Amino acid sequence: MPEIGPYTLHSIETGRFGLDGGAMFGIVPKPLWSERIEPDEQNRIPLSMRCLLLTGNDRVVLIDTGVGDTFEGTKFQDIFAVDHSGSTLKSSLAAQGVAPADVTDVILTHLHFDHAGGSTRRVDGDPAVAFPNATYHVQQRHWDWATDPNPKEAQSFRPDTFAPIEETGRLNRVEGETTLLPHVDVSLVHGHTEAQQIVMVRDDETTLVYVADLLPTTHHLSPAWTMAYDVRPLRTIEEKRKFLGQAADSEWKLFFEHDPDVAVADVKRTDRGVQVVNKRPLHAL
Repeated sequence: MPEIGPYTLHSIETGRFGLDGGAMFGIVPKPLWSERIEPDEQNRIPLSMRCLLLTGNDRVVLIDTGVGDTFEGTKFQDIFAVDHSGSTLKSSLAAQGVAPADVTDVILTHLHFDHAGGSTRRVDGDPAVAFPNATYHVQQRHWDWATDPNPKEAQSFRPDTFAPIEETGRLNRVEGETTLLPHVDVSLVHGHTEAQQIVMVRDDETTLVYVADLLPTTHHLSPAWTMAYDVRPLRTIEEKRKFLGQAADSEWKLFFEHDPDVAVADVKRTDRGVQVVNKRPLHAL
């Protein structure tokens, strides 16, 4: 597996789910986006919930947690086509020899259910933290935003998937852009939701960026291809433009959380704007 700084990197597949293709691509007409990702009979497109695991330096660091199992057997699971038949968070961690109690740090890019749902689990019907020895790193501004949500995002925030973190005292309220752990930095974007953390794992040779919902798939690089879920779509456009220019110039490697087919890719400047190149699995980094 690839290494950056003191860490060995592992791609953690936590299952699949589906979101409305029109919502995922906003104003882009269906005949265009459906050529790239085919929707099902309910107009949902398949999406990955791919997390990143860092092991080394006496740490086991998990970036995002997928949807988890809190909603299994409910109407929610059917609406969002949650599919754990191929993988789950727990089984994928176990495949790397990691038990829930081994995880030392959980970095949550934001608290939408498909990114933070696996942070908790059900114990005798009640929610509890899924990683009892971990510190959970969440931006303070985003935590405040999620605990008093606006109507547009209210259904994306499920308090039972993150409230137990605060109750157990394992919440680290991060204040702005910072070096969160050795060789792990976080920067902020605000178009999709307030204070979403973009996680960068770097050393002198390589920078891998966990792009989360700034770029949910490799099909979202073009300025107009933004999600209807974004609370500030014009800001998303500007944040993507700035980020992709930096990524191309600095030769950053991008790790895609939701792309059903691509885990890692590079980007380069072309006469058609910044384009994705060299799509590959993480182990080929």
